[in-house]
Amino acid sequence: MSVQKESNAVIDYGDLSVTGGVSVFSKEFDQLFYYDGDDLGLTYRPQESLFRLWAPTASEAYVLVYSDWKTTEADRYAMTRDVSGTWLLRVKEDLKGRFYTYQVRIGEQWNEAIDPYAKAVGVNGDRAYILDMSTTNPERWTEAKPKLESAVDAVIYELHVRDYTIHPDSGVHLKGKFAGLTEAGTKGPEGIRTGLDHIVELGVTHVQLLPVFDYATESVDETRLDEPQYNWGYDPKNYNVPEGSYASDPYVPEVRIREFKQLVQALHDRGLRVIMDVVYNHVYDGYLINFTKLVPGYYLRYKKDGKFSNGSGCGNDTATERPMMRKFIVESVLHWVKEYRIDGFRFDLMGLMDVETMNAIRGALDEIDPSIIMIGEGWVMDTELAPQLRANQQQADRMPRIGHFNDGFRDAVKGDIFKYQYKGFISGGTGLKDRVKQGVAGGISYSADIRSFASEPDQNVNYVECHDNHTLWDKIQLSTAGESDDIRRDMHRLASAITLTSQGIPFIHAGQEYYRSKGGVENSYNEPDEVNRLDWRQAAEHQDGVKYIQRLIQLRKERPAFRLRDAETIRKHLRFEACPEQAIAFTLRDHAGGDQARHLYVLYYAGRNEATLSLPELGEWTVLLGEETIKQLSPTTLTVDGIGAVILSC
Repeated sequence: MSVQKESNAVIDYGDLSVTGGVSVFSKEFDQLFYYDGDDLGLTYRPQESLFRLWAPTASEAYVLVYSDWKTTEADRYAMTRDVSGTWLLRVKEDLKGRFYTYQVRIGEQWNEAIDPYAKAVGVNGDRAYILDMSTTNPERWTEAKPKLESAVDAVIYELHVRDYTIHPDSGVHLKGKFAGLTEAGTKGPEGIRTGLDHIVELGVTHVQLLPVFDYATESVDETRLDEPQYNWGYDPKNYNVPEGSYASDPYVPEVRIREFKQLVQALHDRGLRVIMDVVYNHVYDGYLINFTKLVPGYYLRYKKDGKFSNGSGCGNDTATERPMMRKFIVESVLHWVKEYRIDGFRFDLMGLMDVETMNAIRGALDEIDPSIIMIGEGWVMDTELAPQLRANQQQADRMPRIGHFNDGFRDAVKGDIFKYQYKGFISGGTGLKDRVKQGVAGGISYSADIRSFASEPDQNVNYVECHDNHTLWDKIQLSTAGESDDIRRDMHRLASAITLTSQGIPFIHAGQEYYRSKGGVENSYNEPDEVNRLDWRQAAEHQDGVKYIQRLIQLRKERPAFRLRDAETIRKHLRFEACPEQAIAFTLRDHAGGDQARHLYVLYYAGRNEATLSLPELGEWTVLLGEETIKQLSPTTLTVDGIGAVILSC
């Protein structure tokens, strides 16, 4: 069969006689070789180990068993061809504590690769490890988790494991590790709470972790952790295993597993659910990844000229639409839920994946726990997949209960992220009010002018800052030359207030509560700790910002009107009110969401001069938020001076 050469890589796609003349690229291949069993990978018991490998194009297959992670000598066991393109091996002895890989012959090439279904690995993830997974459970390991009635009740807080505790003043002992994030009672400058206690103090409901699966050695080498290294981790290597650089000892395979479970347990015990950031849209290297070595041509998308599709910008796109890749992704997600009790998933570049796969994941999760959240980057991106099949915002109506990040809301609030000088609503930008209102209404079809991609509010994730692009503070600085930092902090707080009082799912980035800066660095994925770390000195200096976010989150929790369950209820109770150009005002009326207040009035004011607004004559208004900007309040008028948010109730 044809051989592809690109970037000094040579791929043999196999001998067609092995597959009865059927090409790995054809639809007939999927019909002939789809395997519907649930035992791919290793099934370990003390009395035997069962290995099942899916490799239809291989003419020979072996399991190589090693005594440790680095020795070159191995015991070689021949596998037997079995059903639906699988190979099978039973070893009737106890292999616990040993390492293994697969070796396959594809055409004229011999390839060795780690098991894609590996659940434990050695240092740097080059060999799978054989163990009884039940022995990795921590002493305290319960099924109990915080209650969540609806996705719109969530307040998501995104962080990077290393960033969050690595600062010298974090007060955390095991800095940059899974275990460090479990530590309680940690204090920073001026005695402020840090680490886990700080998250709990904020009042968020979910912690979203940047990639914690095992990622590429080229990003972070687990054998050189005493040297400066940094990466966000969007370089998938082993999808079903925790990353070793976050473990206290990456050389002992059980440690990373047990310590990540301990982290999940610690977060659950403190009232926090856990969302994993997962990257199924691409792999770290399309040529070196185990998928390509075991079944070349199958798991990735290809252009007509034979080159990898590259909508991800990372060199390749996975072929999520192919049945065995879809099966792998669904089973991988379920592995994290069943083995680690994960409560949600954020899908990186979800717009490159396909609708059927996303709905298959949603359906599988619903059978276990419908409260598990699914959100993703539903960007409209180019890839070798028919546009109507791509899991992006344009197909949101076909993916119920799957949330999409609302980039239109983000750019309207703070300004275009790619045009650094552009202002947003908060900084005096004009012509943006309807786009902000789209997010306020939860991204639903609210009216002819105010409509976005969502059918229901749980499909809309509102945010103004995440790990990508400039932080909110840095964006404000770039677009507001000559402004004072006091005014910029007013703008910053207003952006957070809009996010946390809009319909849908609110999302904030770690450090947003105290004006986090990365020194103007726009893409810090491999920048050093000094750029990426959470600065607890800054947190101590800006406790006003922390308390403001706490107050907003508490208001959201106390007032169901800010988290209405469906589009019909939003259209019934949310009414936008007349206001000046540099303001947005709305009411939530008639006990919206069963709220204890009959009516709520919300004002986002970005004007520089004093302004008087007419209030709906609904009763005697009392102040819930924004006292510092209110000059005068009566049952019919509100006078404000200064950038900020005001919330009234009656």
